[in-house]
Amino acid sequence: MREKKTKKGTSLFRKTNDWLHLWLGLASGIIVFIVSITGCIYTFQREIKDALEPWRFVEVEAQGFVPPSRLLDTAAKYMPGKKASGLTYSDATGAAAIGFVGKENGKRTFSAVFLNPYTGEYLRTQQVLGEGTFDFFRFVIDGHRALWLPYEIGRPIVGVATLIFVVLLITGLVMWWPKRWNKSNRDKSFKIKWSGRFKRVNYDLHNVLGFYSLLLALALAITGLVYSFTWFDKAVYFVASGGDIKEGHHHPHSDLANKDLEWTAATSPLDSAWYATLAQVDRVGGMYMTPYLKDEDDSYEILIYHNADSYYDQSAFFYDRYTLEPLEMDGSKFSEAKFADRLEMMNYDIHIGAIGGLPGKLLAFFISLICASLPITGFLVWWNKRK
Repeated sequence: MREKKTKKGTSLFRKTNDWLHLWLGLASGIIVFIVSITGCIYTFQREIKDALEPWRFVEVEAQGFVPPSRLLDTAAKYMPGKKASGLTYSDATGAAAIGFVGKENGKRTFSAVFLNPYTGEYLRTQQVLGEGTFDFFRFVIDGHRALWLPYEIGRPIVGVATLIFVVLLITGLVMWWPKRWNKSNRDKSFKIKWSGRFKRVNYDLHNVLGFYSLLLALALAITGLVYSFTWFDKAVYFVASGGDIKEGHHHPHSDLANKDLEWTAATSPLDSAWYATLAQVDRVGGMYMTPYLKDEDDSYEILIYHNADSYYDQSAFFYDRYTLEPLEMDGSKFSEAKFADRLEMMNYDIHIGAIGGLPGKLLAFFISLICASLPITGFLVWWNKRK
């Protein structure tokens, strides 16, 4: 069946597609630019911070790390009256850090106390959030996630703009597709004519770079949408799992029947859980735990990152808070998880390119840069056609 043609010989489908690409692009262009350029900058935030903050590293020592209780005792001296919200060990060369969440004048604050993991020695306190503080990469990520608006307002706007960007990539592919695959059209579709006039070069930058970045730009957009919309996150899980419903955040619970048991071991329950976890793993690139439990049925959770430069290859270990009996949860270890759970663990690393190491980050950087350029070159294409 032939496509319905308009009077000018262009199909109704193509005219509708081009109209959507133009006006959706104009409507979302500024947001897409901000999200893309901030994502581009944030790609190497870890490497930049490592270079600018040498005090976050320590000399490797022959003895192992000190247990969590030693670090907590030291940090408490520098944050009197405050309770630690999280404890992080890095790899063999990184400092340990203990986080403290609080409020000042109704606003959330966050400080981290850095310690030598081999000796428990205090290194430095860094306040990330609070009055009079400015963290460049916090500023960048706030722009990326919420356009520097309150998150409850900015995140949905970013999410809708990202959905529109996915539509723009698809409609852009339709516009890019040559009517005839002769040499002249192939050159226009796959090559930038650098010797051409400004209008031609600008058009090629939009058309050709948009095509080459299409699949990876889609990957960045889709992994970003997972964070923007709960329904999208659940839909991805449903498709990836072949029809399973994604549960909310959950973890095994401690047995309240044992809550009156007296703890008699020489080491604290948290230290004992830490030692038990280290005995089960042979590769630690990082470690996170919540040192103080809130609810009576909470369990100790110790999260191991097996690689220092990525998060997806992780294993979560759970222990009953009263007996330290190991508890199990499906999908808690990457090596044993189903595909849908693995994909969920990989989402962040795919989004920033860390899934491919340094080459992957470089690729994500340039794809984000191209995505930031598309609203500009697209606007200029439209503006030049109006003259």
